[in-house]
Amino acid sequence: MSPLVVAVVGPTATGKSDLALELALALGGDVVNADALQLYRGMDVGTAKLTPDERRGVPHHVLDVLDPRDEASVADYQSLARSAVSACHDAGRRAVAVGGSGLYVRALLDHMDFPGTDPQVRARLEERVEAEGSRALHDELAASDPAAAAAIGPRNARRIVRALEVIELTGRRYSASLPQHVYEVPAVQLGLDCDRAVLDERIERRVDTMLARGLVAEVEGLLRHGLGRTAARAVGYAETAAQLRGELTPDEAREAIAAGTRRLARKQMGWFGRDPRVHWLDARDPDLVARALGLVAAADAGRLGLATDDPTPRRTLGS
Repeated sequence: MSPLVVAVVGPTATGKSDLALELALALGGDVVNADALQLYRGMDVGTAKLTPDERRGVPHHVLDVLDPRDEASVADYQSLARSAVSACHDAGRRAVAVGGSGLYVRALLDHMDFPGTDPQVRARLEERVEAEGSRALHDELAASDPAAAAAIGPRNARRIVRALEVIELTGRRYSASLPQHVYEVPAVQLGLDCDRAVLDERIERRVDTMLARGLVAEVEGLLRHGLGRTAARAVGYAETAAQLRGELTPDEAREAIAAGTRRLARKQMGWFGRDPRVHWLDARDPDLVARALGLVAAADAGRLGLATDDPTPRRTLGS
């Protein structure tokens, strides 16, 4: 029987990569990336990707597998990530998945269908987004699939288009194809939570660190070769590109990156906070690694139920 996958999840800037690395070292495991942007080669500084030296000899899988001009596919990610997990298990090593991209984590761990696509239907819907705005199409989605509309923000044009495309092609609600909270790949999920004020401070420091490490030069180099839509819209990259075009000053770009990262953290917390299987830990706990290992041991022994069964409720982001 394969060991449980250990998944470290939660909002950005809480220290997920560091915790996953410590767990991999302690458990004799490999790290499997579940961050959509860390799939891209050359997008290192702006994604806070651990450098090879920082990985301390721990193998990392599903990193740097896409060109920045490519569009990420959740279906392709699922295949790559599950193959990496199987390879870890075949080698007798624990798989430690880590990332803040909720849909990718769910694609790795849960049953998830991937309805087909139609380029013509998608192109027509994308033209409507340009002409009518994403909110208009979100209203249309809300009328046909309220559950999907509730899960997709009115500014997320890409996911709105995909939802309407699936509805048109299948005649079924898009929400029917979304994953349920049932593992297809058995796992224990550890979430990192953090007080909102503290997390905002961490985000400010992270942005300053990225700028000091050469974010502007990284984006400048990427732009010379071209960026696909996903990469070009990523937090940190979109704002820096605007700065390089002269649309924002360096100070304005920095503040826009910090603000975008704060919004991303809230969104991530909302996504993972709805999953009753996530066991939450305080990112500032000095005994964080020991507590995480304790939860893994309890899960391995079959003594860990749903997180909603825990006698002490978790603190939510911002409380």
